Amino acid sequence: MSNTANDAQMDRRTRKRLATRQAISDAATCLFMERGFDQVTIDEIANAADVGRMTVFNHFPRKEDMFFDREEEARNLAFDTIRSRPSGTSPIEALGALAHQMIEQPSEAFPLFEHTQAFVETALASETLKARGRQMRDHFVQDLAALFEKEHPDWDDDMLAYLAAGLIASAWSTAFLRAHAELSRTGDVQAAKRVFLAIIDRGIVGTLAALDGRPLLGTT
Repeated sequence: MSNTANDAQMDRRTRKRLATRQAISDAATCLFMERGFDQVTIDEIANAADVGRMTVFNHFPRKEDMFFDREEEARNLAFDTIRSRPSGTSPIEALGALAHQMIEQPSEAFPLFEHTQAFVETALASETLKARGRQMRDHFVQDLAALFEKEHPDWDDDMLAYLAAGLIASAWSTAFLRAHAELSRTGDVQAAKRVFLAIIDRGIVGTLAALDGRPLLGTT
């Protein structure tokens, strides 16, 4: 078989694998939103997606992974934003600019506050999902701090990197949850967006102040 044929076959396999993964995720999401995360079983998800139980586990090792199926995409977005930031922009400022971009130019992957209320309510109703969310945040802070350290090997220790990563992650988390609380209270999507950006902006200022002009404020 030629290389071209091999590539074509690989592309078909990749498309089929991705399509199966998306079908599982979509089926799981519908069930989670309708009945709550803890009330849905893996067998029910497999039946809804018309796949076998083991196929579900091949794509999603844990049920929580089906709920937070865009975790890796969100992490990559944050890290790519830092790596590709304009000269003269600090990593912290780049993450602040990303928040504004996500509100002003919403994407299908992250439609902040347009169609996400049910997602948040489902997550907050499940202790399993809340625990997984905390774990995801801890891993994100660790990896973000490592990226800060990599960009600034002249730092004497990792204290500032972890401080910066922890503060900015907390700002995003707080902004997201408070914005959804505003949306739940008022039903006003625009008000939720204003709350989100106001907290992000304050978080950026606070994080930069905590770093006290250290090298993280420098250029790329």
